[in-house]
Amino acid sequence: MSDVTPVRSGEATGPAAAAVVDLLGMLAYGELVAFDRVAADARLAPDLHRRAVLSEMAAREIVNYRRLADRLAELGTDPEAAMAPYVRALSDYHEQTEPNDWLEGLTKAYVGDGIADDFTREVAAVLESADRDLILDVLHDSRHADFAADELRAAIAIDPKVANRLSMWARRLVGEAISQSLRVAAERPSLGTLLAVHGTDVPALLKRLTTAHTARMGAVGLNN
Repeated sequence: MSDVTPVRSGEATGPAAAAVVDLLGMLAYGELVAFDRVAADARLAPDLHRRAVLSEMAAREIVNYRRLADRLAELGTDPEAAMAPYVRALSDYHEQTEPNDWLEGLTKAYVGDGIADDFTREVAAVLESADRDLILDVLHDSRHADFAADELRAAIAIDPKVANRLSMWARRLVGEAISQSLRVAAERPSLGTLLAVHGTDVPALLKRLTTAHTARMGAVGLNN
């Protein structure tokens, strides 16, 4: 990662301040949607133990949402207004990638959330302590990803043919995620501006994201 000068959120003005609000708003809405999605995935669980595990994770998503919404309020921003720009893009993404079964739901959580988290960490790196630490702490909870990875590895071990189907599904997820990300970037340019102002090498950033995605796929036995 290139050297950058952190943005001090309390002092930031103009594009920097807008980027902080945009990032927190995007994450807050993402957590709210994640609650709904994880709760729905729990209903697809093949047994009560897995259902309970995912239900507990859904509860954690609401806690994370509340923390982000409270921070937006501290910054003088209405959380609902900060989240509103992301409603359509995320809704379209989830409508286009509705899982058909338990394993597709796990793959979506593992692949889609992983890419989003990697990008968010890259942006958060240029922020100063309060917002950076909050964002990284929200992203630090990897229980859902770890659970999904374990379930996918176990399913592929039982039936290796499952890997081909889920690999194709993962590629569809990535394609749709990129499409909606480009849409958001065009509508909300502050995050890209923030990265550019602080000297982020975009090609290098994309390479890091791609490398992390490839490693993530391989770790559970999926083909990139």
